[in-house]
Amino acid sequence: MTLARRQFLAGAAGASAALLAGCATTATSSSPALPPLIATPGQTLLPKGRAPRIVVVGGGWGGLSVAKQLRLLAPQAEVVMLERNPVFFSCPLSNKWLIDVVDTAYLTHDYLRVSERHGYRFVQTEVLEIDRAARRVVTTQGALDYDYLVIAAGIRYGYEAWFGNDRRAADAARSRFPAAYIPGAEHVALKRALHDFKGGDWVMNLPPPPQRCPPSPYERACMVAWHFKTNKIPGRVTILDHKPRIMPIGVGFKAAFDELYKDYITYVPNAHVQEVDPFAKRIKTSAGDMRFDHAVLMAPHQAADIAWKAGTIGADAQGKPTGWADIEPRRLHLKNDDRVYVIGDAVGEVAPSFRFYPKSGHVANSHGHIVAGYIAQRLAGKEPELKLPDNLCYMLVNGSPREAISVQFDYSVNAQGVIEQQQIDDNQRRAELVAENFRWAGLKFEDMFA
Repeated sequence: MTLARRQFLAGAAGASAALLAGCATTATSSSPALPPLIATPGQTLLPKGRAPRIVVVGGGWGGLSVAKQLRLLAPQAEVVMLERNPVFFSCPLSNKWLIDVVDTAYLTHDYLRVSERHGYRFVQTEVLEIDRAARRVVTTQGALDYDYLVIAAGIRYGYEAWFGNDRRAADAARSRFPAAYIPGAEHVALKRALHDFKGGDWVMNLPPPPQRCPPSPYERACMVAWHFKTNKIPGRVTILDHKPRIMPIGVGFKAAFDELYKDYITYVPNAHVQEVDPFAKRIKTSAGDMRFDHAVLMAPHQAADIAWKAGTIGADAQGKPTGWADIEPRRLHLKNDDRVYVIGDAVGEVAPSFRFYPKSGHVANSHGHIVAGYIAQRLAGKEPELKLPDNLCYMLVNGSPREAISVQFDYSVNAQGVIEQQQIDDNQRRAELVAENFRWAGLKFEDMFA
């Protein structure tokens, strides 16, 4: 599974459901029964037949990959993918979309067409609950049973760290100053804010590790600064980084900040967020306080809501939730339930040295291939052949001329059976890496959709 870059390149919401359920239970002669295609959580969504059924929760890079690969590797199985969005939107490459290097069509795909092409079932629905004891998933469209479950649901924002149980403040932060780490309306709002920005202080705080795609905020800062510079917008980007230095690809990003955007980017390390006021547009950190005209407010990341509801989250030595799924590092299923796999960003700690796999689209895609293989081998009565993922990320740092930098992660198992990581930063920004980036994306999109 570990490939060098050159080798690689060669080769509706729960509230709506409650309302519907209420309508169903109070139906009278003056309140007609629901139409047959409007289901309630208590109904059966898909009756289970004799074929083994694998349910995939989430249709991102990991969910799409495991669904397709399962159809190829275990054609005798029934595969059902549950996703609340009707259309796939790629977070990888979305920073380039913010400044129109790529268009919307490049990042989007229709889930239904892809599922029909590959022979798995796609259901657009919200997952409400996972009953692991009964091996049942409850959705707004009804419930369905599984033999194996793959949770590929990504992340949630831990606004509780800033606002406690103040939902009004959390909602204000997310709607007014979205982090745009979760695909959908947040990206549209961020792009609109960028192109409507007339000048002033643009603040970006980075969440504490682990986070989704660690180098992406630095790339986003470069794209915003490039937009300001190109369009002569009197704005300045302040990066409030939780970490003590830029990482990964620190040398390459620092060079871009200093050489391309010295008048547009201010980098502040060790800026641990202490208070956020989305109404007064103020942020307080251990490195100082700031008022902003616009901000990209990135709350701490955790495994998605459904990973919590399914009871997958681990605990630390003090018994506090880690925020991430407690999985067997090499087998990728839960430590206390080998019928439930977790892949992609929600995966918890896998090794003591580097702790977490990068939470990236590349790793999620790789996990999808690996887990599909594991399940297919188990269905065939075989012991799975254990494999490791790899990772490769490209970051655009200049819009004209277009130049990028990159980082590669390789994994191996040492003599003690512990996973080890090798990180290779490519800090020299150049056009060649932009071309590589688009070829990489083309190969990944072909792998998931073609």
